Amino acid sequence: MSTSLTSIKGIGPATAEGFIRAGITSAEELREIGADAAYAAWIEVGNPAHFIGYYALHMALQGRPWNDCRGTEKAEFRKKFDALKARIAASDSTTQSAKEKGRARLDAALSEIGLIAKR
Repeated sequence: MSTSLTSIKGIGPATAEGFIRAGITSAEELREIGADAAYAAWIEVGNPAHFIGYYALHMALQGRPWNDCRGTEKAEFRKKFDALKARIAASDSTTQSAKEKGRARLDAALSEIGLIAKR
């Protein structure tokens, strides 16, 4: 049996919904894949990328309050967050033209293989 994401202190209903949209449906799964992979999945499905959410997730998985992150630790999280966003942006570069046209990733992929007429 799986445990609700909201059983992790610091993960509220809205955050849990965002992770569910990303395919992460239980506290066990979130702990298993870790904060970095979970936050990458969060961003990849279109949830907003915010630094505070990123480090608050790390803190929650460590059983610490979000505002416990300070100084050098916070600076290291900032570097990791920026690198994560850059990595995702680089992987999204192939679908950038589709995004500029207002189409979703799925539409772009289907169009690329000829299942949707190009607009």
